[in-house]
Amino acid sequence: MSSRTLRVGADRTVRFHDTGGSASALTVIWHHGTPQTGQIIEPLAAAAAERNIRMVSCARPSYPGSSPLPGRTVADSAADAIRVADFLGIDQFAAMAASGGGPHAIACAALAPNRVVAVATLAGIAPYTRDFDWFAGMASPGGLRAALAGRAERARYAAVDEFDETSFTDRDWAALAGSWSALGADAQEGSAGGPDGQIDDDVAYIAPWGVSLAGVAAPVLVVQGGRDRVVPATHGRWLAGQLPGAEFLFRPDDGHISILAEVPAALEWLLRSARESR
Repeated sequence: MSSRTLRVGADRTVRFHDTGGSASALTVIWHHGTPQTGQIIEPLAAAAAERNIRMVSCARPSYPGSSPLPGRTVADSAADAIRVADFLGIDQFAAMAASGGGPHAIACAALAPNRVVAVATLAGIAPYTRDFDWFAGMASPGGLRAALAGRAERARYAAVDEFDETSFTDRDWAALAGSWSALGADAQEGSAGGPDGQIDDDVAYIAPWGVSLAGVAAPVLVVQGGRDRVVPATHGRWLAGQLPGAEFLFRPDDGHISILAEVPAALEWLLRSARESR
Protein backbone atom coordinates (compact mmCIF):
# COMPACT_ATOMS: atom_id res chain seq x y z
CA MET A 1 0.00 0.00 0.00
CA SER A 2 1.30 3.45 -0.87
CA SER A 3 0.61 6.82 0.76
CA ARG A 4 1.25 10.04 -1.14
CA THR A 5 0.43 13.72 -1.13
CA LEU A 6 -1.29 15.55 -3.96
CA ARG A 7 -0.89 19.31 -4.29
CA VAL A 8 -4.17 21.06 -4.99
CA GLY A 9 -3.79 24.60 -6.24
CA ALA A 10 -1.06 26.79 -4.84
CA ASP A 11 -1.50 26.27 -1.14
CA ARG A 12 -3.27 23.01 -0.33
CA THR A 13 -2.34 19.33 -0.12
CA VAL A 14 -4.41 16.15 0.03
CA ARG A 15 -3.00 12.98 1.57
CA PHE A 16 -4.17 9.79 -0.11
CA HIS A 17 -3.65 6.05 0.24
CA ASP A 18 -3.76 3.37 -2.46
CA THR A 19 -3.69 -0.42 -2.17
CA GLY A 20 -2.86 -0.73 -5.87
CA GLY A 21 -4.16 -3.46 -8.14
CA SER A 22 -4.48 -4.69 -11.69
CA ALA A 23 -5.77 -2.47 -14.48
CA SER A 24 -8.90 -4.65 -14.73
CA ALA A 25 -9.75 -4.37 -11.02
CA LEU A 26 -12.66 -2.34 -9.76
CA THR A 27 -11.46 0.74 -7.87
CA VAL A 28 -13.39 1.65 -4.73
CA ILE A 29 -12.76 5.07 -3.23
CA TRP A 30 -13.24 4.80 0.53
CA HIS A 31 -14.46 7.85 2.47
CA HIS A 32 -13.40 7.66 6.09
CA GLY A 33 -15.42 8.30 9.24
CA THR A 34 -15.06 11.00 11.88
CA PRO A 35 -12.40 11.26 13.17
CA GLN A 36 -10.12 9.00 11.13
CA THR A 37 -6.88 9.44 9.19
CA GLY A 38 -8.08 8.14 5.84
CA GLN A 39 -5.65 5.22 5.99
CA ILE A 40 -7.02 1.96 4.61
CA ILE A 41 -6.96 -0.14 7.76
CA GLU A 42 -6.39 -3.88 7.70
CA PRO A 43 -9.99 -5.21 7.68
CA LEU A 44 -10.81 -2.98 4.69
CA ALA A 45 -7.61 -3.77 2.82
CA ALA A 46 -8.03 -7.50 3.40
CA ALA A 47 -11.67 -7.55 2.26
CA ALA A 48 -10.73 -5.60 -0.87
CA ALA A 49 -7.73 -7.81 -1.67
CA GLU A 50 -9.83 -10.98 -1.36
CA ARG A 51 -12.06 -9.61 -4.14
CA ASN A 52 -9.33 -8.17 -6.39
CA ILE A 53 -10.55 -4.65 -5.60
CA ARG A 54 -8.24 -1.65 -5.64
CA MET A 55 -9.05 0.65 -2.74
CA VAL A 56 -8.11 4.33 -2.63
CA SER A 57 -8.80 6.74 0.22
CA CYS A 58 -7.92 10.35 1.00
CA ALA A 59 -7.85 12.33 4.22
CA ARG A 60 -10.36 15.14 4.33
CA PRO A 61 -9.11 18.68 5.00
CA SER A 62 -7.59 19.20 8.49
CA TYR A 63 -6.97 15.48 8.95
CA PRO A 64 -3.36 14.16 8.95
CA GLY A 65 -1.54 15.19 5.78
CA SER A 66 -4.37 17.24 4.27
CA SER A 67 -4.45 21.03 4.49
CA PRO A 68 -7.37 22.88 6.09
CA LEU A 69 -10.10 24.20 3.82
CA PRO A 70 -12.03 26.83 5.81
CA GLY A 71 -15.79 26.69 5.31
CA ARG A 72 -15.62 23.42 3.42
CA THR A 73 -18.82 21.67 2.41
CA VAL A 74 -19.38 17.96 1.94
CA ALA A 75 -19.12 18.57 -1.82
CA ASP A 76 -15.74 20.32 -1.38
CA SER A 77 -14.23 17.28 0.35
CA ALA A 78 -15.79 14.88 -2.16
CA ALA A 79 -14.21 16.90 -4.96
CA ASP A 80 -10.79 16.13 -3.46
CA ALA A 81 -11.45 12.42 -3.89
CA ILE A 82 -12.29 13.03 -7.55
CA ARG A 83 -9.05 15.00 -7.95
CA VAL A 84 -7.14 12.03 -6.55
CA ALA A 85 -8.89 9.73 -9.04
CA ASP A 86 -7.90 12.11 -11.85
CA PHE A 87 -4.29 12.13 -10.64
CA LEU A 88 -4.21 8.32 -10.60
CA GLY A 89 -5.80 8.06 -14.05
CA ILE A 90 -8.90 6.31 -12.71
CA ASP A 91 -11.88 6.97 -14.97
CA GLN A 92 -14.70 4.96 -13.39
CA PHE A 93 -14.92 3.85 -9.78
CA ALA A 94 -17.27 2.97 -6.95
CA ALA A 95 -17.59 4.94 -3.71
CA MET A 96 -17.89 3.41 -0.27
CA ALA A 97 -17.99 4.82 3.24
CA ALA A 98 -18.84 4.39 6.88
CA SER A 99 -20.38 6.87 9.31
CA GLY A 100 -19.31 10.44 8.50
CA GLY A 101 -17.81 9.30 5.23
CA GLY A 102 -21.29 8.46 3.94
CA PRO A 103 -22.23 12.00 2.87
CA HIS A 104 -18.95 12.33 0.98
CA ALA A 105 -19.41 9.07 -0.93
CA ILE A 106 -22.91 10.17 -1.95
CA ALA A 107 -21.65 13.63 -2.93
CA CYS A 108 -18.92 12.02 -5.01
CA ALA A 109 -21.60 10.23 -7.04
CA ALA A 110 -23.58 13.45 -7.47
CA LEU A 111 -20.50 15.37 -8.64
CA ALA A 112 -19.31 12.70 -11.07
CA PRO A 113 -22.46 10.89 -12.32
CA ASN A 114 -20.72 9.50 -15.40
CA ARG A 115 -17.82 8.08 -13.40
CA VAL A 116 -19.23 6.65 -10.15
CA VAL A 117 -20.74 3.26 -10.96
CA ALA A 118 -22.14 2.45 -7.50
CA VAL A 119 -22.14 3.64 -3.88
CA ALA A 120 -22.32 1.76 -0.58
CA THR A 121 -22.64 3.46 2.81
CA LEU A 122 -22.61 1.87 6.24
CA ALA A 123 -24.10 3.81 9.18
CA GLY A 124 -23.98 6.97 7.07
CA ILE A 125 -25.39 10.22 8.37
CA ALA A 126 -28.26 11.91 6.51
CA PRO A 127 -28.42 15.59 5.55
CA TYR A 128 -29.84 17.76 8.29
CA THR A 129 -33.60 17.94 7.82
CA ARG A 130 -36.78 18.60 9.75
CA ASP A 131 -38.56 15.74 7.96
CA PHE A 132 -37.86 13.61 11.05
CA ASP A 133 -36.32 14.13 14.49
CA TRP A 134 -32.75 14.18 13.25
CA PHE A 135 -31.12 13.95 16.70
CA ALA A 136 -33.47 11.34 18.19
CA GLY A 137 -31.67 8.17 19.26
CA MET A 138 -28.18 9.73 19.34
CA ALA A 139 -26.45 8.98 22.64
CA SER A 140 -24.29 12.09 22.40
CA PRO A 141 -25.61 14.70 19.94
CA GLY A 142 -23.90 17.69 21.61
CA GLY A 143 -21.31 18.27 18.91
CA LEU A 144 -23.82 18.24 16.09
CA ARG A 145 -26.24 20.44 18.01
CA ALA A 146 -23.42 22.93 18.59
CA ALA A 147 -22.60 22.84 14.87
CA LEU A 148 -26.09 24.18 14.16
CA ALA A 149 -24.91 27.48 15.65
CA GLY A 150 -21.81 27.60 13.44
CA ARG A 151 -18.15 26.69 13.57
CA ALA A 152 -17.24 28.96 16.47
CA GLU A 153 -19.83 27.35 18.72
CA ARG A 154 -18.76 23.86 17.58
CA ALA A 155 -15.15 24.74 18.40
CA ARG A 156 -16.15 25.94 21.89
CA TYR A 157 -17.95 22.65 22.45
CA ALA A 158 -14.82 20.72 21.40
CA ALA A 159 -12.95 22.23 24.34
CA VAL A 160 -15.20 20.42 26.83
CA ASP A 161 -16.33 17.44 24.77
CA GLU A 162 -15.74 13.94 26.15
CA PHE A 163 -16.53 10.66 24.45
CA ASP A 164 -19.71 9.05 25.74
CA GLU A 165 -19.06 5.31 26.05
CA THR A 166 -22.78 4.57 25.82
CA SER A 167 -22.57 5.61 22.15
CA PHE A 168 -21.37 2.07 21.44
CA THR A 169 -23.26 -1.13 22.14
CA ASP A 170 -21.74 -4.29 23.58
CA ARG A 171 -21.43 -5.64 20.04
CA ASP A 172 -19.62 -2.45 19.01
CA TRP A 173 -17.12 -2.81 21.84
CA ALA A 174 -16.58 -6.46 20.95
CA ALA A 175 -15.86 -5.49 17.32
CA LEU A 176 -13.35 -2.86 18.48
CA ALA A 177 -11.66 -5.42 20.71
CA GLY A 178 -11.53 -7.93 17.87
CA SER A 179 -11.49 -7.68 14.10
CA TRP A 180 -11.92 -3.90 14.01
CA SER A 181 -9.34 -2.99 16.67
CA ALA A 182 -7.39 -1.00 14.05
CA LEU A 183 -10.36 1.38 13.76
CA GLY A 184 -9.99 2.60 17.33
CA ALA A 185 -6.26 3.18 16.92
CA ASP A 186 -6.84 5.05 13.68
CA ALA A 187 -9.49 7.27 15.30
CA GLN A 188 -6.99 8.27 17.98
CA GLU A 189 -4.41 9.07 15.32
CA GLY A 190 -6.99 11.02 13.34
CA SER A 191 -7.67 13.33 16.28
CA ALA A 192 -4.12 13.49 17.63
CA GLY A 193 -3.37 16.75 15.83
CA GLY A 194 -6.41 18.51 17.26
CA PRO A 195 -10.16 18.64 16.73
CA ASP A 196 -10.30 20.76 13.56
CA GLY A 197 -11.10 17.87 11.22
CA GLN A 198 -13.98 16.68 13.40
CA ILE A 199 -15.25 20.22 13.94
CA ASP A 200 -15.31 20.93 10.20
CA ASP A 201 -16.94 17.56 9.51
CA ASP A 202 -19.79 18.28 11.94
CA VAL A 203 -20.39 21.74 10.50
CA ALA A 204 -20.41 20.30 6.98
CA TYR A 205 -22.94 17.60 7.92
CA ILE A 206 -25.33 20.16 9.36
CA ALA A 207 -24.91 22.71 6.54
CA PRO A 208 -26.21 22.15 2.99
CA TRP A 209 -24.03 19.50 1.40
CA GLY A 210 -23.64 21.30 -1.91
CA VAL A 211 -25.22 18.50 -3.96
CA SER A 212 -28.74 17.22 -4.60
CA LEU A 213 -29.63 13.69 -3.52
CA ALA A 214 -31.96 13.54 -6.50
CA GLY A 215 -28.91 14.03 -8.72
CA VAL A 216 -27.34 10.72 -7.69
CA ALA A 217 -27.70 8.46 -10.73
CA ALA A 218 -25.63 5.54 -9.45
CA PRO A 219 -27.24 2.70 -7.50
CA VAL A 220 -26.75 3.12 -3.74
CA LEU A 221 -26.72 0.51 -0.98
CA VAL A 222 -27.59 2.01 2.41
CA VAL A 223 -26.57 -0.32 5.25
CA GLN A 224 -27.81 0.48 8.73
CA GLY A 225 -27.83 -1.09 12.18
CA GLY A 226 -30.99 -0.98 14.28
CA ARG A 227 -29.10 -0.37 17.54
CA ASP A 228 -26.84 2.41 16.26
CA ARG A 229 -26.56 5.14 18.92
CA VAL A 230 -24.28 7.40 16.87
CA VAL A 231 -26.22 7.56 13.59
CA PRO A 232 -29.68 6.15 14.33
CA ALA A 233 -31.55 3.94 11.91
CA THR A 234 -33.94 6.76 11.01
CA HIS A 235 -31.09 8.40 9.09
CA GLY A 236 -30.58 5.36 6.89
CA ARG A 237 -34.27 4.85 6.22
CA TRP A 238 -34.81 8.50 5.29
CA LEU A 239 -31.69 8.61 3.15
CA ALA A 240 -32.65 5.48 1.21
CA GLY A 241 -36.05 7.01 0.54
CA GLN A 242 -34.51 10.14 -0.96
CA LEU A 243 -31.98 8.48 -3.26
CA PRO A 244 -33.33 7.26 -6.61
CA GLY A 245 -33.18 3.47 -6.79
CA ALA A 246 -31.47 3.01 -3.43
CA GLU A 247 -31.51 -0.31 -1.57
CA PHE A 248 -31.82 -0.39 2.21
CA LEU A 249 -30.07 -3.20 4.07
CA PHE A 250 -31.20 -3.24 7.70
CA ARG A 251 -29.44 -5.19 10.43
CA PRO A 252 -31.62 -4.82 13.56
CA ASP A 253 -29.07 -6.05 16.11
CA ASP A 254 -26.04 -4.06 14.93
CA GLY A 255 -24.63 -0.82 16.27
CA HIS A 256 -22.32 1.78 14.79
CA ILE A 257 -19.20 -0.39 14.70
CA SER A 258 -20.58 -3.92 14.53
CA ILE A 259 -22.35 -2.99 11.27
CA LEU A 260 -18.89 -3.03 9.67
CA ALA A 261 -19.21 -6.82 9.57
CA GLU A 262 -21.23 -6.07 6.42
CA VAL A 263 -18.18 -4.62 4.61
CA PRO A 264 -17.56 -7.85 2.62
CA ALA A 265 -21.23 -8.02 1.56
CA ALA A 266 -21.16 -4.35 0.56
CA LEU A 267 -18.05 -4.93 -1.55
CA GLU A 268 -19.75 -7.87 -3.26
CA TRP A 269 -22.75 -5.62 -3.97
CA LEU A 270 -20.46 -2.99 -5.50
CA LEU A 271 -18.84 -5.61 -7.74
CA ARG A 272 -22.24 -6.81 -8.98
CA SER A 273 -23.46 -3.28 -9.57
CA ALA A 274 -20.28 -2.37 -11.46
CA ARG A 275 -20.67 -5.41 -13.73
CA GLU A 276 -24.31 -4.55 -14.41
CA SER A 277 -23.40 -0.97 -15.33
CA ARG A 278 -21.14 -2.06 -18.20
